[in-house]
Amino acid sequence: MVGTIVHQLTRNLTDDQIKTAGFDTYFVDHTNGVYPQFASGYPWSAASLEVKGDLIADLSEDLAAEQKARVTYDNILRLSDDPDVNDVIKFLRQREVVHFQRFGETKQSG
Repeated sequence: MVGTIVHQLTRNLTDDQIKTAGFDTYFVDHTNGVYPQFASGYPWSAASLEVKGDLIADLSEDLAAEQKARVTYDNILRLSDDPDVNDVIKFLRQREVVHFQRFGETKQSG
């Protein structure tokens, strides 16, 4: 969903807008394609996922991941002034909150 938003917001940028926004180096590699990477530019990979095979350890990791995603969405909302984007980000943020709650309930019953 976030990738689709990024594509919709950037697909019609002019060359000058791409340069002014600082997207020129990204554009050289990916054009307007959505390449999964962190805001820092570091590419996303499955190596960022932690799995130990221990129920409690893995649920704790899942809880942390949901909270980290929520904080990321909070940060996007601080920077965004687009109501359509904000509606989607708020939905995704709420989904992280619910996931956190469900994982927490599972951990308590485990």
